[in-house]
Amino acid sequence: MGHGKWDDNAYAAAKTFRAAKGIDDFGYTAKLRSQPADKWTADPSMDPLGVTARECRDSPDHADSTPIAVLFDVTGSMGQVPKIMQRKLGKLHGLLQRKGYLADPQLMFGGIGDADSDRVPLQVGQFESDNRMDEQLRTIFLEGNGGGQKSESYELAAYFVARHVATDAWQKRGRKGYLFLIGDELNKPRLEARHIRRIIGDDVRQDIDPASVYRELSRKWHVYFVLPNQSSYYNDPQIAEHWRDLLGQNFLKLEDPGAVCELIAATIGMEERVVDLDQALVDLAEVGSVAERDAVGKALVQVGAKTALAGTTSALPPGLDGPDDVTLS
Repeated sequence: MGHGKWDDNAYAAAKTFRAAKGIDDFGYTAKLRSQPADKWTADPSMDPLGVTARECRDSPDHADSTPIAVLFDVTGSMGQVPKIMQRKLGKLHGLLQRKGYLADPQLMFGGIGDADSDRVPLQVGQFESDNRMDEQLRTIFLEGNGGGQKSESYELAAYFVARHVATDAWQKRGRKGYLFLIGDELNKPRLEARHIRRIIGDDVRQDIDPASVYRELSRKWHVYFVLPNQSSYYNDPQIAEHWRDLLGQNFLKLEDPGAVCELIAATIGMEERVVDLDQALVDLAEVGSVAERDAVGKALVQVGAKTALAGTTSALPPGLDGPDDVTLS
């Protein structure tokens, strides 16, 4: 995985072909929607069960690979966010490379649901550098259900990334990857062992405190939670307090959901110390709308202050500066 290069022309041609033939951009979702719910399963390429590791590796094409994992809440109204991102995927990749934010980004997409109630509560793809990332994104099943109790299984996704992703960026260079969780609810109170066994396949026998999952994750990843203005929870103080307790300033509220790609690119550019917030907004103005640029600027004010203070050393969010060897149980 991770070979080849992104081609804007191939991306546009494929989109035009699907439109002309009446093929849904998210064809796998359309296919499952035509079947009874008891037939719904993750596409084999996205199923985490039994996966030893998703890998982000260097290659002759990409000698300085940087992993970027984007996992979406695909319940309820949040299912619109992957569609927005799919429409703007070329723009994200262009910002990262043409503006010099990253030399060799590799993207992995996934979907997050509710392990208590959904048939497909977790989907995780592969790291890709070429147009296969578009194919992967469109293969996510947008189940659209959720449990209705103000929580989804983000902690299960965090566990998978912490324990089942291997990257040359970390193993060779000690460089963190980027994980963006995009949702609008709380973690579950506990990461249940039975869910790990059933959905991922690890032989875990005790439930896990989600906070310990995020502590381990933060050793190797810059972890962000993005709350788009997509549901009634956008201004819910409980949601904000929950995620700020876990991630500090890496909890980002995004007024315009249409700016999710721009937010990801600008966040990475700032974390890499390639641009400050002002320059990132100048770059965004070249490719997006004024409203999207302003939404990103508002979301990143605190991150801009953090990176300015940190100099050339990335600081962990408050509460995530524990010892190097942190276990989940």
